[in-house]
Amino acid sequence: MSSEDLLDVAVAAARASAAVLLEYYEHGVREVAAKSTPTDLVSEADLEAERAIRDLIAARRPDDAILGEEGDDVAGSTGLRWVVDPLDGTINYLFRIPQWCVSVACEGHVGVVLDPLRDELFTVRVGEPAFLNGEPLRGSAREDVATAMVATGFGYDARVRAAQAAVVARLLPQVRDIRRLGSAALDLAWLAAGRYDAYYEYGLNAWDWAAGEMLCGAVGLETRHLDALPGTGAGLLVAAPAIVDALEAIVTE
Repeated sequence: MSSEDLLDVAVAAARASAAVLLEYYEHGVREVAAKSTPTDLVSEADLEAERAIRDLIAARRPDDAILGEEGDDVAGSTGLRWVVDPLDGTINYLFRIPQWCVSVACEGHVGVVLDPLRDELFTVRVGEPAFLNGEPLRGSAREDVATAMVATGFGYDARVRAAQAAVVARLLPQVRDIRRLGSAALDLAWLAAGRYDAYYEYGLNAWDWAAGEMLCGAVGLETRHLDALPGTGAGLLVAAPAIVDALEAIVTE
C-alpha cells in the first residue's frame, strides 16, 4: 500500500474518532473513571472513539499492528504499526475547554492530527511536506531563546509535577513565555504550524507524539528524545534548529 493510501486510512480513522467525540461533546459524557491517579480520567467517549479507530483500521488494514492509549496492543504481520490516541486532552474535553484532538500515526509513514472543533486537519507523509487543510505548514525559524514561545505539559501524579515544576522554574525566566494548554499532540501540530517556537514535556507516551513528531520533522524542526529526570518519565523536546541546543541544556539541567 502506498503512503497516500496509508494517509487515507489515517484521515478516515481520525474522522471516525472525531464523529464519536463530537456527539458526546454535544450531548454530554455520563461515564468517567480514574486511571493512574484521581486526576487522570478516561471517559466513555475515549473508549468508544478508540474502538471506532481500531474498527476502521482492522477493516482496511487487518494485518497491521496497533498501539493505542485505551486498548490492548494488537500484533501484526506486515511490519507496520499504527499508534493512535483517540482523544488527546481528555481533561480539556470533559471540562469543555476547546483544546483537544485525535492523533493517528502509522510509524515511519504517515501522521494525522485532527482538531475537530476548529476543523483543522494536520497531515504528513514522511519525506514530504506537512499540511494544514491542504496548505503547506511552515515551522518556526526562531534564533533567540529569549524571545521563544515554548509549550509544555504536566503529568497527573503530584511527584511528577513537582519535578516538572522545577524545570519550568529554570526555563521561564529565560524565554518569552510558556504555554500549557493540555494536549501534547495538538501542541506539536501547532508547533509545526509555527504557532510556537518549541515544545518539551517529560512523561509522554508514544501515542502522544507519534504523529506530531512527524509533522514537526517535515517542517525542519529538530527533535531530541530526553532521558528521564528524577521523578519523571522520559521526555521530548522539539524546537527550531537554532535554539534547540540551548533549550536542551536548560530543560535537562
